[in-house]
Amino acid sequence: MTDRVVRYEVAGGFATVTLDSPHNRNAISTRLVAELRQSLADAAADPDVRAVVLTHTGGTFCAGADLSEASGATEDPATLAAQRTTAMTDLLRAFLELPKPIVGKIDGHVRAGGMGLVGACDLVAAGPASTFALTESRLGLAASIISLTVLPRMSPRAAGRYFLTGEKFGPAEAEAIGLVTTASDDADATVSKWLGELASASPQGLAESKRLTTVRMLADFDRYGSDVAAQSARLFGSEEAIEGMTAFLQRRPPSWAPPR
Repeated sequence: MTDRVVRYEVAGGFATVTLDSPHNRNAISTRLVAELRQSLADAAADPDVRAVVLTHTGGTFCAGADLSEASGATEDPATLAAQRTTAMTDLLRAFLELPKPIVGKIDGHVRAGGMGLVGACDLVAAGPASTFALTESRLGLAASIISLTVLPRMSPRAAGRYFLTGEKFGPAEAEAIGLVTTASDDADATVSKWLGELASASPQGLAESKRLTTVRMLADFDRYGSDVAAQSARLFGSEEAIEGMTAFLQRRPPSWAPPR
């Protein structure tokens, strides 16, 4: 199949999962989520795969939710939001539950829901072209579901700043606040070095060590998952969020923005 939006390749004991939908900046569509879930399942089932590298084509790693899909649907917005929220929650949980490390290799823009994917990776190398932003507050939304993987990575003060302001920051700041492992001048070289180290570890050792590092995040999914899912569904169906998303797609300021 040549029209996939997620490519899956295995070589040298590692699987590379590539977000390959540059026409919409690798936005989180229903199709992308399904193909990403399948890629993780394929990696989990393959005994020859030691770890997974998550990367992207184009200048954007992931732009967040596919707002055109959300705004163009004929279904009730709240119902559609609930379905999308469930799918995203299950996807992030699948990242954490995969018994193999997931290494993010990023050299592009990361926005909104894409930040949740970054937070769910075990190791992340951010190249010099990387930028990050939690833009939900500017759209009448909140980083509800992705808070489950982003908040445990970021320092509390940084979370308070970037969740509220929606401002953009670069790879050095992302490393300083704990969102990524390393701000690298050469993400390819950094990831290659990590894969060399992972190749020396046993599959059991990797699986059990990852379990230790993700157990608290998974507990938060059980403890807070239904609450943040309900918040996400409620916000996506709200008049304010519909205005925010519409304004974004129409490339105009939302009604609450100050005059330019």
